[in-house]
Amino acid sequence: MKKVVLLIVASAICFSCKTSEQLSAPTPPAPPATVKPVSPVNNLNSSPKLVVGIVVDQMRYDYLNRFYNRFSDGGFKRLMTQGFNFKNNHYNYVPTYTGPGHASIYTGTTPKYHGIISNYWYDKTIDKSVYCASDNTVKSVGIDHVKEQMSPRRLMSTTFGDENRLFTEFKGKTIGIAIKDRGAILPAGHTANAAYWFHGKDLGKWISSTYYMNQLPDWVKNFNAKPIAESYLKPWTTLYDIDTYVESGDDLNAFERGFEGKDTATFPYDLNVLKDKNEGFDILKATAYGNALTADFAIAALDGENLGGDAITDVLTVSFSSTDYVGHNFGVNSKEIQDTYLRLDKDLERLFAALDAKVGKGQYTVFLTADHGAVNVPSYLKSVNIPAGYVDDETHNNTLKAFLKAKFNTDNLIKNISNNQIFLNHEVIKNNNLNLGEIQEAIVDEMIAYKDIDKAYTAKTMAAAPFAGGMELLLQNGYNQKKSGDVLYVYSPAYITYSKTGSTHGSGLSYDTHVPLLFYGKGVKQGSSFTKTAITDIAPTISALLGTSFPNRAIGEPLVEVLK
Repeated sequence: MKKVVLLIVASAICFSCKTSEQLSAPTPPAPPATVKPVSPVNNLNSSPKLVVGIVVDQMRYDYLNRFYNRFSDGGFKRLMTQGFNFKNNHYNYVPTYTGPGHASIYTGTTPKYHGIISNYWYDKTIDKSVYCASDNTVKSVGIDHVKEQMSPRRLMSTTFGDENRLFTEFKGKTIGIAIKDRGAILPAGHTANAAYWFHGKDLGKWISSTYYMNQLPDWVKNFNAKPIAESYLKPWTTLYDIDTYVESGDDLNAFERGFEGKDTATFPYDLNVLKDKNEGFDILKATAYGNALTADFAIAALDGENLGGDAITDVLTVSFSSTDYVGHNFGVNSKEIQDTYLRLDKDLERLFAALDAKVGKGQYTVFLTADHGAVNVPSYLKSVNIPAGYVDDETHNNTLKAFLKAKFNTDNLIKNISNNQIFLNHEVIKNNNLNLGEIQEAIVDEMIAYKDIDKAYTAKTMAAAPFAGGMELLLQNGYNQKKSGDVLYVYSPAYITYSKTGSTHGSGLSYDTHVPLLFYGKGVKQGSSFTKTAITDIAPTISALLGTSFPNRAIGEPLVEVLK
């Protein structure tokens, strides 16, 4: 009987404990309500509606300071005072040309990886020169012309625009615009909705290729139907009194080329009169009005393509190419280059006002940079006792060929010399049982003794040596193992292969590498920095801002100073 009572008591105690535990335990949470997943492209409230990448072709950094007091508050100054100014931004490779520059800005990498090693280069696999944007598998649109068969297929990397297209499931648009085809095509990348460039000559219209479309959209047809290009065939006079252009040299000098049909390279220029001797509408490319025409077309594209019209980020790339043409023609110290930048400032002001109106203030992000700088005209530098000059490439090349024949008792060892690179004939070398490395080293030893040659390196050195800085690292970053030559060489500072009038570029020296980098708009801090930055940092910075993957061959780093 006692055992039964004890069992009953024990059971009661156990039941009481369990009841107490249940009463004191927290109430289990209710099952979560079914939540409809939100597409990430509609959930990035911090992302701008539109990213506008602006490249000013051949813009040296010092132009920002040199012409600052003449700029309006709404153009360059708006970016400089309300945005972020990286004052020590440089190209981190050689050569500093338009094609490689535009490719590097938007891919975040260098020619070593993206493969655009120049504007034109010798293709050793097919034994002929190729153009960075040419593609004979496509046709031109807007004109039937074999020279306008263009696409980005030679670009061996994605751009940040490509990554944005992938991220948004192709809902975000990418549009590229420039007078130069390569300035429109390479920035826009592989997945762009369109790239448009200007065909001058007797047409004066904006065109594209079948890589993007089979016919021009109505808004482009309507733009081309208007006499907009024709309206710029007028006298090019200075925007302000030429006597106030004290930031540049004399208008009449011996260092400028000018236009056919005009005896002096001096203002004014009657473009309607001069056009027939200067390739028709192509004359606009080499004047400030080419930039105005580009701004007109870019503003039309905002409506025509509905850019920034919703919460999904679009990308617009705009390259102002005429600054390069003017620089090549007149030089970096000319009245013409100053007027071109003062007028470009007004065109930027128009573009930013259109962005404010159509996309909304604070709803878009802009960056502005350049594809390269330029050297001051060497003949001018010599006149003021600065070491400079012109390289006689023909004499160098003939001397080198004679040296190789004498040393190796063999003809035709060199197949091509271009872009400061020497391509050897590997078949001849093999057939004559010669040593490739020995020939490369012999060329370096020979060329380094030539007047006006500052450095020379073999392909083997470029591919293997662990350079940490200096010109050697710049050369290495521009060396592409599949495409570059057997020997690379560098001219002495301010020595160029060019006419004795006008400016050019391409070196790894500061006058070619130091370019502006301005950020402005949504997600951008206000400020400035003298920290050294590289052109390859731009694409990762924009990708970080958008929250997308970096371009697939990017080597740059996001500029955290600029991001909010």
